[in-house]
Amino acid sequence: MRSLIRSKIHLATVTEANVDYVGSITIDEDLIDAVGLWPGEKVLVVSATTGARLETYVLVGERGSGVIGINGAAAHLINAGEKVIIMGFELCEKPITPKKVLVDKDNRVVRDLLEEQGMVVCN
Repeated sequence: MRSLIRSKIHLATVTEANVDYVGSITIDEDLIDAVGLWPGEKVLVVSATTGARLETYVLVGERGSGVIGINGAAAHLINAGEKVIIMGFELCEKPITPKKVLVDKDNRVVRDLLEEQGMVVCN
């Protein structure tokens, strides 16, 4: 089994960072649906601004709000206004076709980012 990227939200803007919140990343439900993430799923978050990387889990934010909230201790690493890449992974025996989206400054999907040809869905 290999861990392969399954979901990616590319260059989202962090709208809030709250050190006093109990851990996780809050993501607009529209973005969660666009890439197939699940509430509670572990994700890798990378700041395209500073290079900071962290793992946390998904909390569902208000649909259509554009919220990307970095919560708890992670807010010491990634601040409001930073650009981030949010990635979910899956253990598979074969290559998979990930769902990837590029978002604008308001965290609205601009377009789907397609992967290489010949990828198959993991069963």
